Amino acid sequence: MVDSARKKELVREYADRKQTPGVFAVRADGHVWTGTSRNLVTAQNGIWFALRTGGYTNKEAQAAWNTHSEAAFTYEVLEEIADDNPQMIGLLLKEREAHWRDQLAAKKIAG
Repeated sequence: MVDSARKKELVREYADRKQTPGVFAVRADGHVWTGTSRNLVTAQNGIWFALRTGGYTNKEAQAAWNTHSEAAFTYEVLEEIADDNPQMIGLLLKEREAHWRDQLAAKKIAG
């Protein structure tokens, strides 16, 4: 059991974690999908969770997961985005994902 002081410390550490926005790729069975996240550290967990539960919005990725299993999938950070203006992050993410999608002949993983 976690005592109250330790619980507060863990919550503070979680809140203070640095979020790193950027562009990532998911690869499986010859397919490449790109996506963006405002927090690259947690993006894979969210995608893998949705794929494991069978309800991922990208039907092609879900079908590949169902056929080849988690072992066939990789998650790769392609680019971290650094900008002091939080309002610019969304625009930068869109631009950089378009670049990577072209470079890798990839599809969007979501949305």
